[in-house]
Amino acid sequence: MIEIKNDKLAIPVVLFAGILWSFGPLVVRYMDQPELVPWQYIFGRGLTIFIVLNLYLFFEEGIVFYKNYLKIGVSGFIGGIGLGIAMISFIYSITNTSAAITLLCLAAMPFFTALLGFLFLRERISLNVWIAIILATVGIVIIAFGNTSKASLLGFVFGMTSSIGFSIFSVTLRWRKETPKFTTVALSGLFCFVIAAMFIISKDQVFFSSSYNGTLFSIHGVIVCFGLILYSIGSKAIPAAELTLLSLTEVIGGIFWVWLPIFGINEIPSTNTIIGGFFLFISITYYSLVMRTNRRFIALN
Repeated sequence: MIEIKNDKLAIPVVLFAGILWSFGPLVVRYMDQPELVPWQYIFGRGLTIFIVLNLYLFFEEGIVFYKNYLKIGVSGFIGGIGLGIAMISFIYSITNTSAAITLLCLAAMPFFTALLGFLFLRERISLNVWIAIILATVGIVIIAFGNTSKASLLGFVFGMTSSIGFSIFSVTLRWRKETPKFTTVALSGLFCFVIAAMFIISKDQVFFSSSYNGTLFSIHGVIVCFGLILYSIGSKAIPAAELTLLSLTEVIGGIFWVWLPIFGINEIPSTNTIIGGFFLFISITYYSLVMRTNRRFIALN
């Protein structure tokens, strides 16, 4: 795989990856009633991720790329399922609440990762990290109290589930570092594809809701794949602390795009979301600064 070892080149590459991911919520908002076709969305996005990543691996490694699947092991299997659950939860979250709440839930991923690493990998959590986790918890509670309607609260719960799913994926990569990362992500796409197919068949639904929606499902899958590839290429030259800050472009950009009137969505975050998001932003910034000497990579790298 191509790697950038110069951090001056790697930083804009990772920033661009986050910006790419940030267009995901906007794509979902352009879909025609996505809340009515969640499994068709999961089917289309999962299939796209599986195909694109395997094509990328084929061009990178040749016909022997399939051997990566023999190296996945238990950690890769659990990581792929965790990431698959995160992808499934994402669509149920963003179709039941605002894009801002979904993205701010995902911004809590580093703290869930730290907690899971502490519980399952015996990774020590310093006092500074506990402070960051407490700040993030305050922000999450504020956001939750601002979303008391049944649908909005359900979206918040799915958003947190998605964040935990991503964290499980991150922890499994640290559990067994030689696990092939792209193959694990491809497995998550396959998991989404299979689960969605089962639900679609059981509900006697069509696999493709419309050509318009199907195109957007695939576009979102391509955005995820290309963002992941760029992020992975640039991440090797950047410490975890700086990667966390750079990954905020996904959260900030995603909230901005759906609010910007020019795109026609005009989704304005609530007061509680803004206040809670501020606490999350402060906690992530603080976490990044205190982790400057810790070179564990904590996201999809």
